[in-house]
Amino acid sequence: MRRVVAKLLLGLTLLAFAAPLVSAQTAATPPDRIAQLEAKVTDAKNSADNAWMLVCAALVLMMTAPGLALFYGGLVRKKNVLATMLQSFSMMAIITVLWALILYSLAFGSGSSFIGGWHNAFLHGVGLAPDTDYAPTIPAQTFMIYQLMFAIITPALITGAFAERMKFSAMAVFMVLWSLIVYAPMAHMVWGKGGLLNASLGGRFPTLDFAGGTVVHITSGVSALVCALYLGKRIGYPKEPMPPHSVVLSFIGAGLLWVGWFGFNAGSALSAGTLATSAFVATHFGAAAAVIGWSAAEWLHNGKPTTLGAISGAVAGLVAITPAAGFVSPMSALFIGLLAGAFCFTMVAFAKAKFGYDDSLDAFGVHGAGGTLGAILTGVFASSAINPMFKDARGNPLPSGFIEGNYRQLLNQGVGVVIAWSLAIVGTLAILFLVDKLIGLRVSEEHEVAGLDISLHGEEGYYWEASMSQNS
Repeated sequence: MRRVVAKLLLGLTLLAFAAPLVSAQTAATPPDRIAQLEAKVTDAKNSADNAWMLVCAALVLMMTAPGLALFYGGLVRKKNVLATMLQSFSMMAIITVLWALILYSLAFGSGSSFIGGWHNAFLHGVGLAPDTDYAPTIPAQTFMIYQLMFAIITPALITGAFAERMKFSAMAVFMVLWSLIVYAPMAHMVWGKGGLLNASLGGRFPTLDFAGGTVVHITSGVSALVCALYLGKRIGYPKEPMPPHSVVLSFIGAGLLWVGWFGFNAGSALSAGTLATSAFVATHFGAAAAVIGWSAAEWLHNGKPTTLGAISGAVAGLVAITPAAGFVSPMSALFIGLLAGAFCFTMVAFAKAKFGYDDSLDAFGVHGAGGTLGAILTGVFASSAINPMFKDARGNPLPSGFIEGNYRQLLNQGVGVVIAWSLAIVGTLAILFLVDKLIGLRVSEEHEVAGLDISLHGEEGYYWEASMSQNS
């Protein structure tokens, strides 16, 4: 009996000492579990953002090849199809190497208001941790590789202006210099840390350019016009007919461009959130409305709508909505697209004929004109309800565009457009002059008549005619 009582007393004593410890542990458990759950939620969101951005990077790369390569390749004559497609494809290799060595650092590294510095040369400091200035939820390398795809397709767009008449060697040297002298400064000014036009990082003239209206389309389109004027017309243009050899190829290319453009625009949200949804919807609506705008204008002018007109209209709408995609409502996107389709048709159908320049594949008429229109209309229709870019000292949203009462934004957009035009004109002229003096720009008359496929690359895109004649 005494042993039982002693054990009971000992148990009660131990329980008395242990109770506070158990109570403290129990009290501490809920906050720890909440912190763990919050960490897991953050990790899941970051993983989702990273997956989304890697997919978008692949979509943008698809825009260059096969998208742009097929689109441009179908628009040229049969004897130049491979040479034209190779120009787009080669950008995927040349610009990638240049980007890794120095171009990324000049575009997005810390530097002046006009261009980045050398700190990120050879991708120094660009690792798997986020760069919080640009995208705090994804690795810096993901941001880097995504932006590379923009740097690849931008110079490829220019090739449409000098198709069928520039040397491949001259094209390669020109594109390297153009990316360093024109693209890198423009990308830094609009999107880079401390850039003159950067709207999110305190630029002096905050220009709204969600996915590249000034950086990509104005610079490439205006540079394309300069190239067309500098090189002169193709032999026989405009007296000899030079119709596209395969609108079917161009049709497939346009479809790939439309799909890839979702990565181009919606991916520029840099996360898998509601802003990406808004940009995705605006992109699709803008393209669809532009098909109607171009086709209607063409129908009125020529008496019939064409397949080439419809796909050109789609690209025009995608170009115009690019700077506005993350700032405007779906209804505004419809209006921008409709206007862009009709406007770009007018530039292609009338302006080119009136001034007589040979922009072979209408790179200026679609990208230069459409990008300029889109940049201006972004300043008109930008909405703080879609993207509260500007805020007061207390963090409250301020008006974004002209319709909301931010009248100064039109001036800022105009400054961005003028800088993009000026940089493209001056930079492109200087590069063309230099390359022309060093190695020459244009192929010989003999090579141009024979076609660039055979004369520059020793191959042909199609062999079935020879095979059919042998079989017969």
